[in-house]
Amino acid sequence: MLRLTWVQPEDLLGHELRQARLDGREPSAIEARWRAAGGPSAPERAGASPHGASRYLRLLAEDLLDELADLPSTLAEDEPTGLARIKSLCPAWPAPAEGVATPCALEAAWLGRAIGCLLGRPVEKLPLDAIRTLARAAGNWPLTTYFTAVGVPDDLLAAHPWNRRSAATSLAENIDGMPEGDDLNYPLLALLLLQRHGKAFTTTDVARLWLDELPPGRTFTAERVAYRNLLTGIEPPHTARHRNPFREWIGALIRADVHGWTNPGDPAAAAEQAHRDAALTHTANGVYAAMFTAAVIATAATGTHDVHTCLRAGRSVVPPRSRLARALDHAVQLARSQADFTAVVDELHARYAPAHHWVHAVPNTALIAAALTHADGDFTGSICRAVSGGWDTDSNGATAGSVAGLLAGSAAALPEHWRAPLKNRLATTVADFDGTGFDTLAHLTLLETARS
Repeated sequence: MLRLTWVQPEDLLGHELRQARLDGREPSAIEARWRAAGGPSAPERAGASPHGASRYLRLLAEDLLDELADLPSTLAEDEPTGLARIKSLCPAWPAPAEGVATPCALEAAWLGRAIGCLLGRPVEKLPLDAIRTLARAAGNWPLTTYFTAVGVPDDLLAAHPWNRRSAATSLAENIDGMPEGDDLNYPLLALLLLQRHGKAFTTTDVARLWLDELPPGRTFTAERVAYRNLLTGIEPPHTARHRNPFREWIGALIRADVHGWTNPGDPAAAAEQAHRDAALTHTANGVYAAMFTAAVIATAATGTHDVHTCLRAGRSVVPPRSRLARALDHAVQLARSQADFTAVVDELHARYAPAHHWVHAVPNTALIAAALTHADGDFTGSICRAVSGGWDTDSNGATAGSVAGLLAGSAAALPEHWRAPLKNRLATTVADFDGTGFDTLAHLTLLETARS
């Protein structure tokens, strides 16, 4: 039986119950009805439960998803999704500005994103203790290089299996160029978006591009739900809200880099572009995470600021009373006060893991900020801290690598043991980009920085 992931109503309902509590709605009465009918909890790590639900449970889940959407939120005033309202809540919203990025820096950003992503892939979905155990067994803790199965006892590999989609291409002994994945596909789509529509693109332009160029099977979580919504005739931005419990997860954040790269020195413009992209699939903190990331990257892209200035620029576009703002402030303060990053990670997990799914934007963005802060923007330190912190390891490594790559300034400044296995080659099913080198992608990105 085909169990399509991330769209079955009976699987979405449990995620929506959790999301309701996070965004200030009270779902207890609806949850009681679901439990009384025998409704299951959401799958903890997989995208679908192993067995199908009865027709009755599926129809009930659809009704309850709609009822949950109608519940009032106590956080609505502090966590809007519309750009005008977001800007009105941000007293330090940055002024428009201009800067220059170099092809060398942009190549380092693309390459850094790929390296950080590749580092995190084998351990995606693994719990924190498994990541630490596997790395220690290989003599790679604290992390300094790619994960490997060489030297790891068989009993540990059986107890903590690598991510099945990634181990064959992302363990150190298997890397042969950059394999395909959504963390690189989405930046390629964003580059294609700018090539076709320029920086004045609309959210509807993003939707049309996806329908033309993005196979549905290459989407996950919020993106898959929004794609389904498009196919049923729902238009943006309602695509982000209709039966979409993943609307505050990390998907919009991983689409934000190109918006920062193409607006060097202008975090406001980068954040506004990221908002228009994110609005197709996400709301509130899911959107803020993308805006934060784009603003950080835009500030880093000029090569004239340290990582702490870049992070402050990102924080300036996040509504100050939002959950993400509080998480970012906590994470940065924690990273500044603790010498041992393991202690930072343990405290972040203690605070956020009980209530949040491992792909939720709030804890993952906080971890990225903590990693960059603690490593002081150093490339190896940033990606290794981001991945060693668990949760969405490949996405966190990718974003940390993008920022730290820009700060390094050139691909040659990134250590050879990270660069060499990628062979300046990226695999993808997006448009005609398969096999493209990171140097070529840098030049294509640079062309878009000057477009209006």
